[in-house]
Amino acid sequence: MAGKTITRAQLSEAVYQEVGLSRNESADLLEAVLHQMSGALAQGDTVKISSFGSFSVRQKGQRVGRNPKTGEEVPILPRKVLVFRPSQVLKARINRAG
Repeated sequence: MAGKTITRAQLSEAVYQEVGLSRNESADLLEAVLHQMSGALAQGDTVKISSFGSFSVRQKGQRVGRNPKTGEEVPILPRKVLVFRPSQVLKARINRAG
């Protein structure tokens, strides 16, 4: 399973098989959940999913970086970055699987 990527279609199919909604309803449900999560994050809220982890947006300040090819100093502008912190339950599950 290492190196695999799970797609929206695969997640939607998993919802279809587990919950028993139609394929279209499963896809709509998945899209609604992702839309709510991305909307909350865009507003600066934290999204916590019990036994999975939390997503938050962090502001990074301006700093000076360096072009590795030329060695020239380049300013890196302030920006927001998405941060994911896994729960202890998820960490334990990952460590058991590996």
